[in-house]
Amino acid sequence: MEHYVYWFVLGLIFLGVELATGTFYMLVLAIALGAGGVAALTGFIPELQYVIAAAIGLAGTLVLRRFRMAAQSRPSQDQSLDLGQPVKVLQWREDGAARVHYRGADWDAELASTDAPREGPLYIREVRGNTLILTHEKGK
Repeated sequence: MEHYVYWFVLGLIFLGVELATGTFYMLVLAIALGAGGVAALTGFIPELQYVIAAAIGLAGTLVLRRFRMAAQSRPSQDQSLDLGQPVKVLQWREDGAARVHYRGADWDAELASTDAPREGPLYIREVRGNTLILTHEKGK
């Protein structure tokens, strides 16, 4: 059997694994294996086929990793919709934390600054897990 058949069969296997797991890394490797198959089909020597597949696999993995890191550094859309929204303080605790009512539920909250007054309207500045960080400034 020709070399290109092995490349394409391996590429299809990796594509099937990607469809089963949902990881884009397997898709990148399937594309790299397909490129190795195309190199074999066009008559390149096996060493060059390996280099082409490895280069495309490495480049695709690096691009995908950079894309994921950039996506993780951006705040999520759900969180950004909460910023600047007013909250109603239900009670203040002795440790300086508060219990607030927001979006139909009670949340734990803290002031962004420890010297900020507790009176007056308060707005969400940040969301840290299940805790709302409050400030007196309405803007995001």
